Amino acid sequence: MADSDFPDDLRAAQTRLHQATSELAALTRSLPWSVESMAGWPGTEHPHTGEVTGGREDSPGWTEEQKQTVKRLRMECTDLSVRITTHSYWATLEGEQRVRARSELKAVTRPSATPTVDVAQAA
Repeated sequence: MADSDFPDDLRAAQTRLHQATSELAALTRSLPWSVESMAGWPGTEHPHTGEVTGGREDSPGWTEEQKQTVKRLRMECTDLSVRITTHSYWATLEGEQRVRARSELKAVTRPSATPTVDVAQAA
């Protein structure tokens, strides 16, 4: 199946879903560990090495702007997921063909995590 078979609006929705999911993941990794302000707790000291593991620093919580941004991105991801899965294009495919097409759509719209390297040129 050629990736050009996908309708433009379906391809655009899947591309945006990849982007929104990535934005949401990056944002939540950068936020404090607790949504609300919360006291941390001490870690446990290893009896032989003295290394302290576990524990958390105090969390200042998220700002209202951060909460709204996370909420907006989650809503966008949900809306895009619904738009993609209920698209009329899928009714034109049957069984395994539909499953393969859904996987292909995700693959052809996913930004490459690493640049492609031509091994022959690199050597």
